[in-house]
Amino acid sequence: METANLRKAYGEALVEAGKTNKDIVVLEADLSKSTMSALFKEAFPDRFFEMGIAEQNMTSTAAGFALAGKIPFTGTFAVFAAGRAYDQIRCAVAIPRANVKIIGSSCGLSDYGDGKTHQSVEDGNIIRAIPNMVVLNPLDAVEVKKMMPVVINYKGPVYIRINRNDLPVYTSPNEKFQIGKIFPVTKDTEKSDAIIYATGIMVSKAMEAAERLKSEGIIAQVVNVSTLKPLLKEEVLKYAAGKKAAVTAEEAVRTGGLGQAIASILMANGPLAFEEVAINDDFGTSARNYDELLTRYGLMSEDVYKAVKKALNKGK
Repeated sequence: METANLRKAYGEALVEAGKTNKDIVVLEADLSKSTMSALFKEAFPDRFFEMGIAEQNMTSTAAGFALAGKIPFTGTFAVFAAGRAYDQIRCAVAIPRANVKIIGSSCGLSDYGDGKTHQSVEDGNIIRAIPNMVVLNPLDAVEVKKMMPVVINYKGPVYIRINRNDLPVYTSPNEKFQIGKIFPVTKDTEKSDAIIYATGIMVSKAMEAAERLKSEGIIAQVVNVSTLKPLLKEEVLKYAAGKKAAVTAEEAVRTGGLGQAIASILMANGPLAFEEVAINDDFGTSARNYDELLTRYGLMSEDVYKAVKKALNKGK
């Protein structure tokens, strides 16, 4: 399976867009080499602004740029982008619908070595709760590159979670990305027994689980939910139709996450056996590698496999 880095894809897409769109400006909070916006800095130094470790000021300045007609991208680790600048995102960006694009890099547990202060398992949930915000969580580097032109052309605030590590590539450059559109990653699963709504890195874990289930005669369709908000009811229900059970998989805490959002839609439209794969009420911690953390917090393919089996047993 081919793998590629999402941060590098973001930096390269930013440079590519900057060649033709002179309104794009980039602001960073001292982490441009990590978020990969350093590529934009190198290509367009006059449109790059190092704001230092001052996320609140960076976000407010970005709102000002947006009011002046620019398309500002702010970048830092997700835990700082969503946490330290929450009030500025709410008041200066979301309320006036300022055209600011916020990059939450090294999201989830993907910054595995730096512990709970630098890992963010709640950033997407927090930003989802703010009105007017679009929240995206790409599954691979190809999807990041497809997202970028759409995000730039979208008039309004967008938050994008970017995983730190190389992840398997499941999407094709030829497939169109649309905000709010979810799509199946597994093939020939029209008569599937279960549906797995997965987002970010959990798509690859769900795919591994689906392969194991298939070897046992159980067909599970994996759907990529890269738009966490808006989560369109008709899109969710379309893939649940005819299934015996539904499972959600996300690298985030349960509270306010994808699982609860999907469950509320499914429950309002008829009973369906349901299970969540998510992080319990807990922060991250330091580890020697990413998989060690994903195992500790129940986010491996084995966990998705067990959740599907459990949900199917409920549905009997």
